[in-house]
Amino acid sequence: MKLQIKDHVAVVTGGASGIGLAVARGFAAEGARVAIWDLAKNVTTAAADLASEFDVSTCGIATDICDEAQVLDAAAATARELGPIDHVVHCAAIGSGKFGFPFTNLQPSDWRATLEVNIMGTVHVAHAVAEPMKQRKSGTIVFISSVAGQIGSQTDPPYSASKAAVINFAQCTAKDLAPHGIRVNSVCPGMVQTPLNRGVWQAWNEQQPPDQQRTYEDWAEEKIKAVVPLGQWQTPEDIADMVVFLSSNRAAHVTGQTINVDGGFVMHW
Repeated sequence: MKLQIKDHVAVVTGGASGIGLAVARGFAAEGARVAIWDLAKNVTTAAADLASEFDVSTCGIATDICDEAQVLDAAAATARELGPIDHVVHCAAIGSGKFGFPFTNLQPSDWRATLEVNIMGTVHVAHAVAEPMKQRKSGTIVFISSVAGQIGSQTDPPYSASKAAVINFAQCTAKDLAPHGIRVNSVCPGMVQTPLNRGVWQAWNEQQPPDQQRTYEDWAEEKIKAVVPLGQWQTPEDIADMVVFLSSNRAAHVTGQTINVDGGFVMHW
């Protein structure tokens, strides 16, 4: 299926690794120009590698999404270097780093950083790109949320609550921006082997008595078999395929939707 996004400009936050990097690669493979916004030290080399591999224009911009001014500067720099922004995929997020079941394992102070990054970071990105898109009467935004935001996952309550907020915010912005020809959706990965997922296991494992601790591989395999009907991990590339499709005109009538890429983990009826 030809997605017809060649030479479009796509921004991927958190695009230097994990799902974000897979999304950036997905856009580059379609011939889009790609800007990576990330705090990672390899942000410029990740962008340069994409340019070399796919022969597209790229830029890597060190950006703290918690800093509104930095996000605005990144949007302006992207437009200068690559052109007006057509697509934004917001992947940057963190977990609390602590095992939250029951939630009283956490203190209120354990919530702040996660909510600041995952909620206010999302707000900063949306505000930075919405006005230019409105002026052009076109654009797409995809927020990476999580199935944890739909099922009240007890593993990391700050993360779950923040991802629920992202889903709701995507619906709010979809309604606001639809009259301007801008589509907004959220994509919810299920079980993906990323550093964040491994961190969830680590936080859980440290809470267990020594005789009940498990390796990451054993813990993850048991969880996959228990909760994923298709019985397989999702990959970053699986998420990227959905995101790039939603960003294309092949999904021209899809907005305000929450789409799970989770092997059947969450089924709505």
